[in-house]
Amino acid sequence: MNIVVCVKYVPDAQADRAFSPDDNTTDREVDGLLSELDEYPVEEALKLAEATDGKVIALTVGPDDAEDAVRKALQMGAHEGVHVLDDAIHGSDALATSKVLAAALGKLEFDLVLTGMTSTDGTMGVVPAMLAERLGLPQVTLASELTVADGKATIRRDNDANTEIVEAALPAVVSVTDQINEPRFPSFKGIMAAKKKPLQTWSLDDLGISADEVGLSAAWTSVADVTARPPRTAGQVVTDEGDGGTKLVEFLAGAKLV
Repeated sequence: MNIVVCVKYVPDAQADRAFSPDDNTTDREVDGLLSELDEYPVEEALKLAEATDGKVIALTVGPDDAEDAVRKALQMGAHEGVHVLDDAIHGSDALATSKVLAAALGKLEFDLVLTGMTSTDGTMGVVPAMLAERLGLPQVTLASELTVADGKATIRRDNDANTEIVEAALPAVVSVTDQINEPRFPSFKGIMAAKKKPLQTWSLDDLGISADEVGLSAAWTSVADVTARPPRTAGQVVTDEGDGGTKLVEFLAGAKLV
């Protein structure tokens, strides 16, 4: 079984994330890493591959540093990596991203495409559905459990009201939640082995996509304006002289919290 996992390089949540002052796109010059929610589909792909003697390919679209996201997947155990790198992709929205991913998948052989439930930067969660539509494949989303057998993928989807069992014929696109497994940590052996694993770099020309089909100028959505969050102000100290409770209620009432 050949499994392609779509992974994303995102700004570190612990870093000072910001928008670029030039075009209001996400500033990706800060430290980044493999999106935490993408570790779960990587782990699930590795488990399936181990059970079926299959192959896992990690696929990403992004700037130079996005290679680190693929490297992390290779360190975890993925067999190959593909990085779509092209300056024209800068500023692309979810529609353009799905277009590039679909074109890249068209050059790969796969039985299953796995993604995370959403990215930790954009948090839109729409790319899996867009990707399935572009590929003309069935999709099953938000899997908290996944079984692949007899030419079909079966998932369990949990929500607040009930649990659903959904099936789809392969090949299919499946997104998984952070409840599906516990991602492994790369071992020293895995880190060293990843250095020798094949990692291809493709441009838009390699995919047959014109530069005017992607990027900020072609985006259906963009950030019009950005206002920095104001700095935290000093707190108010209330000295309890027997009327602390009254002062607290007055404060809460003044803030319209009670």
